[in-house]
This record gives sequence, structure tokens and C-alpha cells, in this order.
Amino acid sequence: MEALPARARVHVACVTLSGLVCLLPPPGVLPGAPTSWWAVALLAALYAACEHLARSRLVAVPHAGGTFHPVLLAAAFLLPPSAAALVALPGALLLPVERRPRSVRRLWRAGRLVLAVWVASRVHLAAGGREAVADCDVPGALLAAGAAVPAFCLVLTLLDGGILALTSGAPPRGRRSAAPDAWWRLFLRSLVPLTVHGLAGLMMALLWRSPYGPVAALLVLLPMGVSWWAFAQYHRERAAHQATIRALVQAVDIKDGYTRGHSERVGRASMMIARELGMDDERVEVLRFAGILHDVGKLGVPTRLLTKNGPLTPEERRVIELHPEYGHEMVRGISFLGEARAAVLHHHERLDGSGYPYGLAGGQIPESARVVAVADAFDAMTSPRSYSRARPVPVALEELRRCAGTHFDPRMVGALVRAIGRAGWHPAVTADDARSGAVPGPAAPAGDPSGARR
Repeated sequence: MEALPARARVHVACVTLSGLVCLLPPPGVLPGAPTSWWAVALLAALYAACEHLARSRLVAVPHAGGTFHPVLLAAAFLLPPSAAALVALPGALLLPVERRPRSVRRLWRAGRLVLAVWVASRVHLAAGGREAVADCDVPGALLAAGAAVPAFCLVLTLLDGGILALTSGAPPRGRRSAAPDAWWRLFLRSLVPLTVHGLAGLMMALLWRSPYGPVAALLVLLPMGVSWWAFAQYHRERAAHQATIRALVQAVDIKDGYTRGHSERVGRASMMIARELGMDDERVEVLRFAGILHDVGKLGVPTRLLTKNGPLTPEERRVIELHPEYGHEMVRGISFLGEARAAVLHHHERLDGSGYPYGLAGGQIPESARVVAVADAFDAMTSPRSYSRARPVPVALEELRRCAGTHFDPRMVGALVRAIGRAGWHPAVTADDARSGAVPGPAAPAGDPSGARR
């Protein structure tokens, strides 16, 4: 939201005003227990403290917006809607904001949480949850919470998806034509963690109303805090690995200037294939890493061979054909890469067994490697190299079709053709691409041995 469009500012203003309306006491008397202001103050202070801790160096996890929802959901289960919404306000407004415009971001953070808590509390109240919590009726409380938590999640999804669409001009994580599916995926991704937070909030509410009182309710936060800390450690480790990956890819780009940006483009094409095949988001991300890292083993290959004009000698080809094994040695200790490591090792294998390094054939080749092989060949043909001109995209796709069934998996080729036919191919042009241009000479076909340098 650095340069927030006018329509997005209107959206933030509407959410903020709606949040203010939710904080107003309702006319008449709401059913249920009267507001306990000391409980509001305690929960608000507790929420602010938990949010501060969640952003501290001890348990910091990269995340936008509110993170510690159990306290907010406990407030929705314990208090009238306007009072429950008030619990979110101090923490949302007082916590620091790193990016500008800070005031707009604070108002957005506060407005979205106030609205979500208010709606969740209203739904919980309508489902009879207030009486069930007061009577410690666990089945009834679970049913009411089962209605309130999806409502809380739905409000956050609609608000977050709306601001993303208004700031980026496109629906979240999808094409404009696929907006409903993209919003549904956003809702489902949020629902699972919020369900866990909702159960913790419900446990807090039941203990709060039990003879043991608020002190016992606060004990629920201890296991949540421990799990949050463990989750943060996982994210730190993952961030460190990703930084290592970026450094390795940059080193390859510096070593072979003609292929600068190639790894990122292969990662992008691998994602397009994976999504077209209906793979889940986690596997799509793994295949993106596979595409990005597929050529990392070139760090062990002499630069003069990578940039040599003309054909390679048999000895030079054997040296280059070692790069998948070099790359596998470099990444095999990064556990979260999963099947991406197999793709790094086998992306030059061919369906007919003529590839390298092990001459695998057909189903012996891991699926991830078959995806990256097609993405790699496509970008190699459509990019200028020291030994070939760049081909137009339709020509490159036709060459992939011609080699499908012998060199490449027809499923992967078909998926890439469909994905590019629908979304197009718009690779970023780097300074080196513009500088190098195409080297005169005939373009080598995808199956040519010079393809070892891809």
C-alpha cells in the first residue's frame, strides 16, 4: 500500500467507519450477561501483549495483519459484540507499522479486526453460544463456535481479498476470470489455522466462566505460545534456506551472463505446468524451487564451456553433463525442498533413456524432473544463448510437441501449451538479455546435444 490507489483508500475508509459503528453500544439491552469492563480491559491488554510478543525477535513470524486470534475469539465468545470488538482496538492501533502509509495501515488493521470480531460475536450470540459458555455446556458451545469461527474467517477473507484486488488490480492469487476460485482458496487457507485458534479461544472462554476463573483461562495461552515459538523457528530456518537459494541462483547468473534470469523463468514455467496439472499450492511451490535451482550445479562447470560459441567436444560435453550431480550435492541437505532435489538431479533425463546423468527412461524419471525438463527446454529455446538464437514462443512450443513422447513427457508439454495459450508468456527482460542479443548461427533443436548447456 505504498502508493495506495484512490479506490483502495475508499475501501479502507469504509472499513474503518464500519468498525466505528460496530463499537457503538446497541440500542436497548442485548440478551446475555451485561458487559464486564474489567474483562474487556484485561482481554484487550492480553491481546496487545500477545501481538507484541508475536512480532518480537523471540517468536517473530512473517505475517500481515493480526496474528494471535485466540484472545479475540475468546472475547467474541464471552462478551457482547460491541465490547468484544473493542478488545481488538488497542493492540491494532498501538502496535508499530513498518511500511508506509502507517496511519492508513493502522486504521486498516483495526477496522478489519473490529468488524471480524463483531460479526463472530453476533453469530455466536445468535447460535446460543453465550448461554452455552455460561453454563459450561461443551457440545452447545462447540456448535456455536463452529458457526462463529467460519464467520470470522469469511469477513477477513472478504476484506483482505478486497484490498488485494483494489491495490493490485486482480483477484487474490488468480486470474480475473478465476476470481471465485481464488477467493475460495484464500478462505480455505485461513480457515484451518483459525479453527485451531477458535478451539483455543473457546477453551479460554469455558475456563473463564468455570469456577477456576480467568487465571485458568490464561493457562491456555501457554501451549499456544510454545507452538507459536516452534512455528517461528521453522519459518526462520525456511527463510535462511531461501536466502541461500537466492545467493546460489545469483552466483549462477553472474557466472553465465547469457542465461541471466533463466532460473527464475524456468521456475515460473514449472509453476504454470504444475498449476495446469491441478497440483496443490504446496507442491507448486516446491516445483518453483526445483525450476529455480535446476542449474545450480553449473557453479562447478568452467565458465568457458558454458559460454563457448559452437559445438562442444565430447570431453567438454562430459564435463557439463556433471552439473546435475553437482547441483544435487549442493541442495540435498535442504530438507524442505523435497522432490525438488530429484528434479535438480534428473531434469536432463529423457523419456527414451537417452538423457543423463543415469539414462533413466519413462516412469523411472521423477515427475518433478519431467516438469522441469519441459520448462527448461522451453526457456532455453525462447532465450538468446551464446550458441543459438532465441525462437518465437509458437515455434518453441511446436518443437516441444515434436519431441513429446521421446524426450519430454506429453502431459507436461500439453500442460505448458495450454497454460501459455491462456495466460501468454511474458518473461522479464534483463539488462544482459538486451545487451547480449542473439549470436549468429542456426538455432539448435531441443534434442541437440548442445542442450547440455541449458
